[in-house]
Amino acid sequence: MNINTERSNTGDDCVASSVVPKNYQHILALTFAVQEINDNPHILPNLTLGFHIYDSYFTAKWTYQVTLLLICTAGRLVPNYKCNLKQHLIAVIGGLDSQTSLQFLFGSAPVMNDKTPGLSFYNMTPKESLQYAGILTLLLHFGWTWIGTVVMDNDNGERFLQMVVPLFSESGVCFSFIEKIPELALGRDMKDMLQKGAKMRDKIVDSTANVLVANGESYSMAFFRWFPYLSEREYVENSIGKVIIVTAQVELTSFVYQRNWNTDFFHGALSFTIQSSDVPGFQEFLNAQNPSNPKGNGFLRSFWQGAFSCVFPDSLLGKVVGNICTGDEKLEYLPATFFEMSLTGHSYNVYNAVHAVAHALHAMSSSGLKNRGMVTRGGLPFQIQAQWQVILDSLMWERTTAQPLSVCSESCNPGSRKKVKEGEPFCCYDCIPCPIGMISDMNYCCPCGYEKYPSKHQDFCIPKSVNFFSYEETLGIILTFFIILSCLITALVLGMFWKHHETPIVKANNRHLTYSLLVSLLLCFLCALLFIGRPHQVTCLLRQTAFGFIFSVAVSCVLTKTVMVVLAFRATKPGCKMRKWMGKTLTNTFLLSCCLLQAAICLAWLATSPPFPDSDMHSAAEEIILECNEGSIMMFYCALGYLGFLAMVSFMVAFLARKLPDSFNEAKFITFSMLVFCSVWLSFVPSYLSTKGKYLVTVEIFSILASSSGLLVCIFFPKCYIILLRPELNKKEHLIRRTA
Repeated sequence: MNINTERSNTGDDCVASSVVPKNYQHILALTFAVQEINDNPHILPNLTLGFHIYDSYFTAKWTYQVTLLLICTAGRLVPNYKCNLKQHLIAVIGGLDSQTSLQFLFGSAPVMNDKTPGLSFYNMTPKESLQYAGILTLLLHFGWTWIGTVVMDNDNGERFLQMVVPLFSESGVCFSFIEKIPELALGRDMKDMLQKGAKMRDKIVDSTANVLVANGESYSMAFFRWFPYLSEREYVENSIGKVIIVTAQVELTSFVYQRNWNTDFFHGALSFTIQSSDVPGFQEFLNAQNPSNPKGNGFLRSFWQGAFSCVFPDSLLGKVVGNICTGDEKLEYLPATFFEMSLTGHSYNVYNAVHAVAHALHAMSSSGLKNRGMVTRGGLPFQIQAQWQVILDSLMWERTTAQPLSVCSESCNPGSRKKVKEGEPFCCYDCIPCPIGMISDMNYCCPCGYEKYPSKHQDFCIPKSVNFFSYEETLGIILTFFIILSCLITALVLGMFWKHHETPIVKANNRHLTYSLLVSLLLCFLCALLFIGRPHQVTCLLRQTAFGFIFSVAVSCVLTKTVMVVLAFRATKPGCKMRKWMGKTLTNTFLLSCCLLQAAICLAWLATSPPFPDSDMHSAAEEIILECNEGSIMMFYCALGYLGFLAMVSFMVAFLARKLPDSFNEAKFITFSMLVFCSVWLSFVPSYLSTKGKYLVTVEIFSILASSSGLLVCIFFPKCYIILLRPELNKKEHLIRRTA
């Protein structure tokens, strides 16, 4: 842009034809802005802005010559030599592509580093990082984590990848493919480009990614328009079946030869674009363009012929082949790929760039910079810095409602975790079920902890309920009923024997041992109640120790009875010296000696490692079982083993004495009772070890009831039968069995 003392023509010195007709709007935006400023007496009075337009032909190499022209007198390629003070260069507005935007920019910023000195530029677009963050937000909103991307094979494309790949990867988005488009340049082999494009198109179609992020230069859309027609296969579908997201630098443009190409390929695409605004007077300025009188506009006829596919008559050429341009064609009838009546984001940046230069010069000439960061147009303030917008195609609403998926692997079901496939991106994974007792958070399997358990689908933890073997549950009620019934029966038997204590059958075999045995059996039944209900410190201390000691008393009574029967029989033989030892003293001594050893074991147990209330977190998946911990399992089995020892000795002695000639010989009944007792407690050990949870105590309660009932039934029911139903047998003459 240069300052002239007179208004300059808008492009008489540059008569290049536009390859892309849509770019003509940028020229008109530049022209309109310069005209608007020159017509405003409040901006740069006594000065006139003029401009020169140079075409880069889509390559940065052509800008080298332009750079020399900018620092030379117009029309003379003599560097650093100026003889025309009316054309003084004061600013450069860069092109649409970053490689030609080196000083004052309205397109992408060039790649900068510390080794790039002396550059003074102002970027008319917001930071590209904000646009990429917006694309990422869009992807995450729809759950598109498996995408492909297409970039230009240049520095701008590399910069895009360097910024986007790590940013997207950190948020869980990964790439199925990354394709690079060869740069468009004059003289490039089009056949080679189309062959590469065909391979690229087929690879994109074959990919499982349903979202394509496209980044490129302003002309890249013309390359994308080849996609429906490129393939190495015989049958080609028009659509590639992908959601296309286009960055702001890519404009919806067409070359002239693409005029009649179908645009259905881009329906449903999303485009990030630079925010624009309606500029008063611009529509009227467009409608005023007249190709029949193109004074001061050397681009208009070239644009008109390319856009409307017609030719203006030329007397020098003679007959014209093709459609004749009448000049009455309407710009609003052109497709959007060729021309838009509303100001596009890129054209709006051109317009703002011109105003920024003018207002900066005006501020400098006024020796003050007011409203820093803001410029005014016609006295109204406006913000130069633009914002990003997302422009959705009119068909995109229908497409997004269907919510297309674009993931490498489906989300893992609850209760399973991800396992990344070897050699694949992290978005591609297999789903492995979590072990029992663990929940999944998509990436890992985690235990719930002791006080919680996994839900049915193993996706969250549920607090465990506290439980114990109580009186309220069905089994507890049944066992409590049998315990009370057994206690009542034992008490009735004891009362019956107490009532008939003078009868021969009660006196036989030491009635004091009989009473002791019945009382100990009654207490055995009652101690089973200690195993039902919520465990407490006292009940835990008494459960096993009381059971062990009381049962030892009962078995010791049985053993003493058996031993006394054997000793009594031998003492009746003539000349036996044992008779003098028979009596209560021997009975009590033998009974106490058997009981005291078990008492010593229980006291040692309580002194060293007593039982205590505990909770079982593992036996039941959904419950915390309150129980009594034995403290020392060794002491528990010592007490149980001693009971087994007494029972086995009693069984063997009773078995040997079962045929002694006594009408009321208890040995055979004791043999059966000890057989039941030993069978119950031998089966108790494996059952106790294999049972878990609150039903562990039911095994012990059942063993107590079964063994105690066995002693009661086998020893006392025959005597009760005689007392109640056969009283004629309860006489002294029947005490001695006569033998031959």
